[in-house]
Amino acid sequence: MYKIEIKEIDALFELLRGDGYNLIGPVLKDGAVIYDEIESSSDLPIGWTDEQEPGKYRINKSGRNTLFEFTCGPQSWKKFLFPTVQKLFEINKEEKNLFFKPIDEPPKKYAFIGVRACELNAIQIQDKIFTQGEFIDHSYKKRRENLFIIAVNCTSSKGTCFCTSMNAGPKVNNGYDISLTEVYQDYSHYFISHIGSEIGKKFIEKINPSTPNEKEIQTAESLIQTTAAQMERKIDVSKIEDILFENFEHPRWDEVAERCMSCANCTMVCPTCFCTTVEDITDLTGTKAERIRKWDSCFTLDFSYIHGGSIRNSTKSRYRQWLTHKFASWHKQFESSGCVGCGRCITWCPVGIDITAEINAIRETKNIKQVLIEENQ
Repeated sequence: MYKIEIKEIDALFELLRGDGYNLIGPVLKDGAVIYDEIESSSDLPIGWTDEQEPGKYRINKSGRNTLFEFTCGPQSWKKFLFPTVQKLFEINKEEKNLFFKPIDEPPKKYAFIGVRACELNAIQIQDKIFTQGEFIDHSYKKRRENLFIIAVNCTSSKGTCFCTSMNAGPKVNNGYDISLTEVYQDYSHYFISHIGSEIGKKFIEKINPSTPNEKEIQTAESLIQTTAAQMERKIDVSKIEDILFENFEHPRWDEVAERCMSCANCTMVCPTCFCTTVEDITDLTGTKAERIRKWDSCFTLDFSYIHGGSIRNSTKSRYRQWLTHKFASWHKQFESSGCVGCGRCITWCPVGIDITAEINAIRETKNIKQVLIEENQ
């Protein structure tokens, strides 16, 4: 465990850049905190915090020179590991012959700065999807193998956070190279750091950090505990798979469908969603073609199009598919939930649909099978 001063943060960044890493961190742009390339701590949203509620996102001055006094913005880290648009291969025609050219560009070395616990869990979920099992996404795997992660423990929660319910935060537990807890109290500003890997230890030791005393350690830990205790939005996920599978015709699906716009915002901001579509593009001469993979969403009508028709042609069926997949069938596929409680889907829903409220409403009402039995008696 180490104590890191503000000036040592930039020294750490310089070491990473010198080792060939492209620094990616939170920046302030167009009224939101997003992830982009940075060079030093001065590029971070210093002194800014955020306000989040269903269908609402605002950034405000905090009055403190903190580096990480905000939570999750509209973007997740997956756009760097799993790009929104990716060329898979090219086909070139020469006379009567076709030549296939795979796209095998060397991946960039990324250092992610400020990864939250919920987002770290999301990366680990996508690791399982893309790098384990029978089918492996080799381009994702290469990017992941070149990744350095500086995680940040949350010292404040926002109105849409529910990571505690998903056992995904606010404290990072594993999967990082270096973790930081920012302390800004009593005219003091420093970070308590934990090491998660040998390469993380190598970089930390080069900046010669000090050893924190017991009070400084306890202060950092209490900030995390207070954040967890302050999280008001909660969800009970016990037996959630059975509850959702047994309630496909629950009237709540009709109620939420009346509000849902099928805009796909929830899937675009989600850090674990991985639906894609593939497009084949041919040039006007007919001598070159490309296959492109793009992010897609189960909320689009064409996503479930099979042999002349869409399987899920109603908003109700598409919302039910998304939520049930996240909390139920995802367990059968990947042995975990597909939700990490970051709250983005709640914040960035234009009509403020709250996924926790929808699940709690279904849990709290009678099983639809019981209702039908009672009605027929």
